[in-house]
Amino acid sequence: MKLRAFINNPVIRFVLLFVFLFTLFYCFNLFFFGITSPGNNYSPFLAEHLNYIAALRQLLLNCSAQILNWLGYAAIDNNYELLVAGRGKLVVVYSCLGLGLISFFSAFVLAYPAKLKSKIIFLVSGVLVIEFLNVMRFVLLAIFWSKKTERIVDHHTIFNIILYILIALGLYIWVKRNDKLNSANGQN
Repeated sequence: MKLRAFINNPVIRFVLLFVFLFTLFYCFNLFFFGITSPGNNYSPFLAEHLNYIAALRQLLLNCSAQILNWLGYAAIDNNYELLVAGRGKLVVVYSCLGLGLISFFSAFVLAYPAKLKSKIIFLVSGVLVIEFLNVMRFVLLAIFWSKKTERIVDHHTIFNIILYILIALGLYIWVKRNDKLNSANGQN
């Protein structure tokens, strides 16, 4: 009886579902990246036809190059690099794609007890904002980053800290808004 009450507690249910979904999303992305990268368990079919990771990388690179071209820089991209004339290149690897941030954000939104429509709108909007900010990071790095100078702080760390703060603020506002709507509608 105590176990059932424990599991039926909405906070416990949210935490368990959040941890489960985050682990599932995060590990699936790592697994899929592994089987679509040449090596031991490589799947040519998945790599060629269903590789959402390569598609996301290419989308981010294309958007970044286009914005740089609009700003007057000569920029091109290939499958892994953003090349800017007179500025050098950025190599975009798996950890640059923001899939860990998206896994965290998606797990939280899906685990939180809110209406499905609210979840879908916020989830899609949030993922688009995360990737838009990622493109802006690539553009700024392409213009200002120099590997020749000594750096103490890693731009990945700075970007992740900023994004987690923005995600936390966004989630806080979304949760408060949903709680207010649920209270106004007489729901708990």
